[in-house]
Amino acid sequence: MSIDTAEATENTTDEPTSEVPVLEVTDLNVTFQGLGGNPDVHAVRGVSYAVHRGEVLGIVGESGSGKSVSSMAAMGLLPDHAVITGSVRLHGEEILGKKDKEMARKRGKVISMVFQDPLSGLTPVYTVGDQLAEAVLVHDPKAGKDKARARAIELLSLVGIPRPEERYRSFPHEFSGGMRQRVMIAMAMANDPDVIICDEPTTALDVTIQAQILDLLRTAQRETGAAIVMITHDLGVVAGFVDRLLVMYAGRPVEIGDVDEIYYKSRMPYTMGLLGAVPRMDQERQGALVPIKGNPPSLSALPPGCPFAPRCPIAQPECELAEPELLTIGGQPSAERIRELALAHEDASAGAREKDPEERIHDTGVRRAACIRSGEIDTNDWTARDIYPVPEIPEVEASSQAREDRAEMLRVDDLIKHHPLMKGAVFKRRVGTVYAVDGVSFDIREGETLALVGESGCGKSSTLMEIMGLEKPQRGTIEVMGKSTATLGKRDRFALRRDMQIVFQDPMSSLDPRMPVFDIIAEPLRAHDVPAGEVVERVYELIRLVGLNTEHATRFPSEFSGGQRQRIGIARALALEPKLLVLDEPVSALDVSIQAGVVNLLEELQAKLGLAYLFVAHDLSVVRHIADRVAVMYLGKIVEIGDTTSIYTRPAHPYTQALLSAIPIPDPEKERARTHIVLDGDLPSPANPPSGCRFRTRCQKFITLSDSERERCVSDEPTIQPTNGGDQGTACHYAERLTVS
Repeated sequence: MSIDTAEATENTTDEPTSEVPVLEVTDLNVTFQGLGGNPDVHAVRGVSYAVHRGEVLGIVGESGSGKSVSSMAAMGLLPDHAVITGSVRLHGEEILGKKDKEMARKRGKVISMVFQDPLSGLTPVYTVGDQLAEAVLVHDPKAGKDKARARAIELLSLVGIPRPEERYRSFPHEFSGGMRQRVMIAMAMANDPDVIICDEPTTALDVTIQAQILDLLRTAQRETGAAIVMITHDLGVVAGFVDRLLVMYAGRPVEIGDVDEIYYKSRMPYTMGLLGAVPRMDQERQGALVPIKGNPPSLSALPPGCPFAPRCPIAQPECELAEPELLTIGGQPSAERIRELALAHEDASAGAREKDPEERIHDTGVRRAACIRSGEIDTNDWTARDIYPVPEIPEVEASSQAREDRAEMLRVDDLIKHHPLMKGAVFKRRVGTVYAVDGVSFDIREGETLALVGESGCGKSSTLMEIMGLEKPQRGTIEVMGKSTATLGKRDRFALRRDMQIVFQDPMSSLDPRMPVFDIIAEPLRAHDVPAGEVVERVYELIRLVGLNTEHATRFPSEFSGGQRQRIGIARALALEPKLLVLDEPVSALDVSIQAGVVNLLEELQAKLGLAYLFVAHDLSVVRHIADRVAVMYLGKIVEIGDTTSIYTRPAHPYTQALLSAIPIPDPEKERARTHIVLDGDLPSPANPPSGCRFRTRCQKFITLSDSERERCVSDEPTIQPTNGGDQGTACHYAERLTVS
């Protein structure tokens, strides 16, 4: 690893303090040298921050903004071909440039990390207990195996692993994703470190598990008194968890300050756009989300001047002259000063110039932004909607009719899908049953969006696959446009597929990488024998409809961003003019800025074309924004169903109440004032569901009931019953509507 460590500079803070930061990063730069004539990648450019004991610093930004690379550099975990300059001080000691053996003494002891993917962070051939004990013994060889084992069991218990003595001998693959992440947190806590860096610790986890993980991180901070650096893209998580916030774009900080100041009075257009793009669970029908058009620039070919200027609606010619410094709000340089900087630093666009000592930014808790118009934004008190053009989305025409008067697009009654659980390699025998879908019923009307929500493993995707198969179900009925799938012949089934299409979760894997966009969109048209002349006209019409340019037709999927690929998938799904779209987690893999554009597009298409949506998602904030009705699933069954407003404001089932309480709100004051219901344990196995009410083993209400009431929950399975005399129905013996603030 090539290191050019910056000399120690005098700590010139605006508010002097006697306390030395636990971790101080100054002017950190990371460059990955290009191979084979390729340009260098400037992944991190001038990052500076300081974290004190007991403080939580959040680092946010889109994918590729340099969040994780900056923290990996601080940990000394980057590959040898990374060129790192700047300074990283741990308790005032310079650690950048230390040899790996020296850093090994500090990693896990003084500074530790919780990685994004716990499965790759744990060794698959060792038990979790042995790995935890090893983390203890590495830094305290005199502890002995017995003491290390006892500490490992104590840590497993502390992070909420049930039966820790027994689970000590389990391997990582025997744990769920949430439990593996808890093990990673236990490992980070093992030696009471002074700094814990959390790299997207809740990504890809269900909202209930996310709430558990955040609760554990708070516990870890209390137990160790550590400073925490929280890297995430979830602005709801940041709102209630961090003290100060660093926003990154194109490898450099663009805004830093107290979390309340940034959320309520952001003065950088990029930060304002990120916050405006987040759907709010606590607000009904918010109108269109704020979209940030375009994509982040390539870190090997940065544009001149401000890297955000090509996407910024209020960019001026001066913005392209030189990259603005991260300065105190109200202290931004004038246009003349910007021109001087541009002339003095012709290589500013490469992002690699060495700063003069007086130009270095030492993070001191002062509010800073990198925008020459931040003072103007501050004076005029602009919001994201004042800066970004937000589309007007018309009402769905069918919504003016009563629900019972609208045409029925899909009806599912008592749908069942059980899978045999087999054992044996040669002589197979059935040893059980997986109850994937176990009696699901709902209907969708014209112009309506029904969202299926619930934790991973609850049966959402299995329900979709049964519907999309258009086959006779194991039990129950599926009717599409009034036609039962049990009676369809081959020709009728093929014809019915015109009316029902699907948009998949991962657009890259659902698009053929060998086909250009034109052929991808034209494929369903050709399969249904649409004349060639009409195909060309229809493909270009669809490309324009989903907000792409017609010249994109000759490009391949790999040349597009994630949001653009999802638009291509939507265009293909619309090719045959369907009446019902099945959307399987269509925005879960997208950055919040790109997600906003796709959500707006789906709403616009529904209004223009009168589409009905079956929307499957785990992000309940997006569901609140887009859905008309919600069905909550748990272990193969729907436990609550009704209109979105009723479900979100007066949930009656304890599981729904826990789900909604676990959703973080991107509002610091509201989030800090909320009481979260943290469920114990993980989802039971669908091969061995609990008797009676399937939720009772995790139910927060169950423990408050009398013995006779509990007996009913154990022996008697509840069915959906009307809760408010209207559309809302709940499968709970003791349903009680809870007003959500």
